[in-house]
Amino acid sequence: MQELAIEIKNLNKTYHKVTALKDISFAVHKGELFGLIGPDGAGKTSLLRILASLLIPDSGTAMMEGFDVVKDYKEIRKIVGYMPGRFSLYYDLTVEENLSFFASIFGTTIRENYDLIKDIYFQIEPFKKRKAGNLSGGMKQKLALSCALIHKPKVLILDEPTTGVDAVSRKEFWDMLKQLKAQGITVIVSTPYMDEAGLCDRIALIQDGSILKINSPDGVVNDYKNPVFGITADNMYALMTHLKAYNRLVSAHRFGDSIHTTLSTEDDRAELQQHLQTPDIINLRIEKIEPTIEDCFMALIEEKSDE
Repeated sequence: MQELAIEIKNLNKTYHKVTALKDISFAVHKGELFGLIGPDGAGKTSLLRILASLLIPDSGTAMMEGFDVVKDYKEIRKIVGYMPGRFSLYYDLTVEENLSFFASIFGTTIRENYDLIKDIYFQIEPFKKRKAGNLSGGMKQKLALSCALIHKPKVLILDEPTTGVDAVSRKEFWDMLKQLKAQGITVIVSTPYMDEAGLCDRIALIQDGSILKINSPDGVVNDYKNPVFGITADNMYALMTHLKAYNRLVSAHRFGDSIHTTLSTEDDRAELQQHLQTPDIINLRIEKIEPTIEDCFMALIEEKSDE
């Protein structure tokens, strides 16, 4: 049985009349890359701030490496590296000064722990005399990650680290997370990007403060039993209108240049194609596709709303 790095039981948090977290329970294994996947306002930041001992829950418990995040907050801060969603380093300090400052807080130095951050830091080291406020988005991200790692944390908590970063920097960042996982560091990362979910060992899909599902990315997709079709036509508005009028439709959502359409059975395809033979739908194309994590997420939201 795998050892646990994080164990959360019945966690709740409200802000005045707004419920941010509703009875959250799950565990993260040591050395796991675990993703919290959901849109803005889903509760991801509140949960991660509680784990980082920056926010006190209303009820429930959260344990990290055997320490309670409320009672043992001083110990938690020694073993956790935290990277908030917004760049929070000192803009008027240089790259090197920021990193040296964070190292000194934990009684260490850049030289002492350089091996841990070298694969990340070497990319920004040529700019170590540049002020942090003058760095690009991708470079700020690498600096923030270096600062979060400089004290050799056992658990790395990352709150939407790739939001607003270009595609190349996003890929580089996830490559770095895989390297950290290989070193035995437990990583819990939140993201609104469904394509990043597939890069995690396991994911928790979260919406309105509730966990909808926890599984591996493949497990989430494999649990989706209904057939999905990608449907396109010249007039997408008319296509969506007619799809929603089809009485055996399970769901239809716009994904880029097609509409991902879920039916009850694959046998419904022929009837749907006949239903869509109308004068205002031209160049109709229907293709069987594999469901994505986003398809699964949308289906789980609809399931929950029907309860």
